[in-house]
Amino acid sequence: MSKTNRTEIRITGFGGQGVVLAGHIIGHACAVNGGKHATMIQSFGPEARGSACSTTLAVSDTEVLYPYIGRPDIFVVMSGEGYDKYRDELKDDGILVYEKDLVTVREKEGQESYGVSSTRIAEEIGRAIVQNIVMLGFFAAATGIVPVETMRQAVEESVPKGTEALNLRAFDAGVAAFNESYAKGVKAEEAAPVGG
Repeated sequence: MSKTNRTEIRITGFGGQGVVLAGHIIGHACAVNGGKHATMIQSFGPEARGSACSTTLAVSDTEVLYPYIGRPDIFVVMSGEGYDKYRDELKDDGILVYEKDLVTVREKEGQESYGVSSTRIAEEIGRAIVQNIVMLGFFAAATGIVPVETMRQAVEESVPKGTEALNLRAFDAGVAAFNESYAKGVKAEEAAPVGG
Protein backbone atom coordinates (compact mmCIF):
# COMPACT_ATOMS: atom_id res chain seq x y z
CA MET A 1 0.00 0.00 0.00
CA SER A 2 1.46 3.37 -0.99
CA LYS A 3 1.99 6.21 1.45
CA THR A 4 -0.75 8.87 1.38
CA ASN A 5 0.36 12.25 0.11
CA ARG A 6 -0.79 14.57 2.92
CA THR A 7 0.30 18.17 3.37
CA GLU A 8 -0.42 20.05 6.60
CA ILE A 9 -0.60 23.85 6.56
CA ARG A 10 -0.92 26.49 9.27
CA ILE A 11 -1.76 30.10 8.42
CA THR A 12 -1.57 32.69 11.17
CA GLY A 13 -1.84 36.43 11.58
CA PHE A 14 -3.98 38.91 13.44
CA GLY A 15 -7.73 39.35 13.08
CA GLY A 16 -8.58 41.46 10.08
CA GLN A 17 -5.75 40.17 7.89
CA GLY A 18 -7.96 37.64 6.13
CA VAL A 19 -6.33 34.52 7.57
CA VAL A 20 -9.52 32.45 7.44
CA LEU A 21 -10.38 33.56 3.89
CA ALA A 22 -6.85 32.64 2.80
CA GLY A 23 -7.29 29.17 4.29
CA HIS A 24 -10.69 28.80 2.66
CA ILE A 25 -9.27 29.70 -0.76
CA ILE A 26 -6.39 27.22 -0.40
CA GLY A 27 -8.88 24.51 0.57
CA HIS A 28 -11.14 25.46 -2.35
CA ALA A 29 -8.20 25.38 -4.77
CA CYS A 30 -7.13 21.96 -3.57
CA ALA A 31 -10.52 20.27 -3.06
CA VAL A 32 -12.79 21.90 -5.66
CA ASN A 33 -10.36 22.82 -8.43
CA GLY A 34 -7.35 20.60 -7.75
CA GLY A 35 -8.85 17.14 -7.38
CA LYS A 36 -7.57 16.69 -3.81
CA HIS A 37 -9.28 16.46 -0.42
CA ALA A 38 -9.00 19.18 2.22
CA THR A 39 -10.29 20.08 5.67
CA MET A 40 -9.90 23.36 7.56
CA ILE A 41 -10.06 24.28 11.24
CA GLN A 42 -9.95 27.89 12.46
CA SER A 43 -9.32 29.55 15.82
CA PHE A 44 -9.49 33.12 17.04
CA GLY A 45 -8.19 35.04 20.03
CA PRO A 46 -10.59 36.85 22.40
CA GLU A 47 -11.31 39.67 19.95
CA ALA A 48 -12.44 39.22 16.37
CA ARG A 49 -10.08 41.90 15.05
CA GLY A 50 -6.56 42.65 16.15
CA SER A 51 -5.83 39.51 18.14
CA ALA A 52 -4.03 36.40 16.96
CA CYS A 53 -5.94 34.02 14.77
CA SER A 54 -4.98 30.86 13.00
CA THR A 55 -6.35 28.35 10.56
CA THR A 56 -5.03 24.91 9.72
CA LEU A 57 -5.57 22.76 6.66
CA ALA A 58 -4.96 19.12 5.94
CA VAL A 59 -4.68 18.49 2.20
CA SER A 60 -4.46 14.95 0.85
CA ASP A 61 -4.82 12.93 -2.32
CA THR A 62 -7.26 10.67 -0.42
CA GLU A 63 -10.11 11.43 1.98
CA VAL A 64 -8.96 13.33 5.07
CA LEU A 65 -10.02 11.14 7.98
CA TYR A 66 -8.21 13.16 10.67
CA PRO A 67 -8.58 16.94 10.24
CA TYR A 68 -6.13 18.05 12.93
CA ILE A 69 -2.51 18.73 12.12
CA GLY A 70 0.61 17.75 14.01
CA ARG A 71 3.62 19.66 12.73
CA PRO A 72 2.81 21.61 9.57
CA ASP A 73 4.71 21.09 6.33
CA ILE A 74 3.97 24.72 5.41
CA PHE A 75 3.69 27.69 7.76
CA VAL A 76 2.24 30.93 6.37
CA VAL A 77 2.66 33.78 8.82
CA MET A 78 1.43 37.36 8.58
CA SER A 79 2.19 38.66 12.10
CA GLY A 80 5.08 38.56 14.53
CA GLU A 81 2.80 37.33 17.32
CA GLY A 82 1.66 34.38 15.20
CA TYR A 83 5.24 33.55 14.30
CA ASP A 84 6.35 33.58 17.92
CA LYS A 85 3.43 31.39 18.96
CA TYR A 86 3.72 28.69 16.27
CA ARG A 87 7.23 28.81 14.77
CA ASP A 88 8.51 25.74 16.62
CA GLU A 89 5.74 23.57 15.16
CA LEU A 90 7.05 23.77 11.58
CA LYS A 91 8.67 20.53 10.44
CA ASP A 92 12.46 20.57 10.25
CA ASP A 93 12.23 20.30 6.46
CA GLY A 94 9.13 22.50 6.17
CA ILE A 95 8.46 25.66 4.19
CA LEU A 96 8.03 29.06 5.84
CA VAL A 97 6.18 31.80 3.91
CA TYR A 98 6.07 35.11 5.76
CA GLU A 99 5.23 38.82 5.62
CA LYS A 100 8.77 40.16 5.75
CA ASP A 101 7.86 43.68 6.89
CA LEU A 102 5.90 42.40 9.91
CA VAL A 103 7.74 39.22 10.87
CA THR A 104 11.35 38.78 11.93
CA VAL A 105 12.25 35.16 11.33
CA ARG A 106 15.02 33.04 12.75
CA GLU A 107 15.86 30.81 9.82
CA LYS A 108 16.45 27.17 10.65
CA GLU A 109 18.75 24.97 8.62
CA GLY A 110 16.79 22.55 6.47
CA GLN A 111 13.71 24.78 6.29
CA GLU A 112 13.01 26.79 3.16
CA SER A 113 11.86 30.35 3.87
CA TYR A 114 10.33 32.88 1.51
CA GLY A 115 9.49 36.44 2.55
CA VAL A 116 7.22 38.93 0.80
CA SER A 117 6.13 42.51 1.56
CA SER A 118 2.48 41.58 1.03
CA THR A 119 1.05 44.57 2.92
CA ARG A 120 3.17 47.11 1.03
CA ILE A 121 2.30 45.47 -2.30
CA ALA A 122 -1.41 45.56 -1.42
CA GLU A 123 -1.12 49.24 -0.48
CA GLU A 124 0.53 49.93 -3.84
CA ILE A 125 -2.41 48.22 -5.57
CA GLY A 126 -4.64 50.62 -3.64
CA ARG A 127 -6.24 48.44 -0.94
CA ALA A 128 -4.26 47.12 2.04
CA ILE A 129 -7.12 44.71 2.76
CA VAL A 130 -6.05 42.45 -0.15
CA GLN A 131 -2.64 41.69 1.39
CA ASN A 132 -3.88 38.15 2.18
CA ILE A 133 -4.53 37.62 -1.53
CA VAL A 134 -1.05 38.93 -2.38
CA MET A 135 0.22 36.38 0.15
CA LEU A 136 -1.83 33.64 -1.55
CA GLY A 137 -0.26 34.36 -4.93
CA PHE A 138 3.18 34.26 -3.36
CA PHE A 139 2.30 31.07 -1.45
CA ALA A 140 1.01 29.37 -4.61
CA ALA A 141 4.21 30.17 -6.50
CA ALA A 142 6.46 29.18 -3.58
CA THR A 143 4.86 25.85 -2.71
CA GLY A 144 3.34 24.48 -5.90
CA ILE A 145 0.67 22.75 -3.79
CA VAL A 146 -1.60 23.21 -6.81
CA PRO A 147 -0.84 24.93 -10.11
CA VAL A 148 -0.83 28.72 -9.79
CA GLU A 149 -3.74 28.99 -12.25
CA THR A 150 -5.80 26.61 -10.09
CA MET A 151 -5.26 28.83 -7.03
CA ARG A 152 -6.04 31.93 -9.10
CA GLN A 153 -9.35 30.38 -10.19
CA ALA A 154 -10.20 29.66 -6.53
CA VAL A 155 -9.54 33.31 -5.66
CA GLU A 156 -11.91 34.44 -8.41
CA GLU A 157 -14.61 32.01 -7.21
CA SER A 158 -14.23 32.81 -3.49
CA VAL A 159 -13.95 36.58 -3.10
CA PRO A 160 -17.01 38.86 -2.79
CA LYS A 161 -18.77 39.65 -6.05
CA GLY A 162 -17.53 42.88 -7.55
CA THR A 163 -14.04 42.55 -6.06
CA GLU A 164 -12.73 39.89 -8.45
CA ALA A 165 -10.58 42.21 -10.57
CA LEU A 166 -8.92 43.81 -7.52
CA ASN A 167 -8.25 40.44 -5.91
CA LEU A 168 -6.87 38.90 -9.09
CA ARG A 169 -4.52 41.89 -9.44
CA ALA A 170 -3.38 41.26 -5.87
CA PHE A 171 -2.90 37.54 -6.53
CA ASP A 172 -0.90 38.20 -9.69
CA ALA A 173 1.26 40.71 -7.79
CA GLY A 174 2.07 38.02 -5.21
CA VAL A 175 3.06 35.54 -7.92
CA ALA A 176 5.22 38.22 -9.56
CA ALA A 177 6.88 39.05 -6.22
CA PHE A 178 7.91 35.41 -5.81
CA ASN A 179 9.19 35.17 -9.36
CA GLU A 180 11.21 38.38 -9.02
CA SER A 181 12.75 37.47 -5.67
CA TYR A 182 13.24 33.71 -5.88
CA ALA A 183 12.45 32.06 -9.21
CA LYS A 184 15.58 33.41 -10.92
CA GLY A 185 17.84 32.46 -8.04
CA VAL A 186 19.02 29.25 -6.44
CA LYS A 187 15.77 28.82 -4.50
CA ALA A 188 13.76 28.31 -7.70
CA GLU A 189 14.67 24.61 -7.71
CA GLU A 190 13.62 24.29 -4.10
CA ALA A 191 10.11 25.55 -4.82
CA ALA A 192 8.95 22.14 -6.04
CA PRO A 193 5.52 20.74 -5.16
CA VAL A 194 5.40 19.60 -1.56
CA GLY A 195 3.71 16.76 0.19
CA GLY A 196 4.39 14.48 3.00
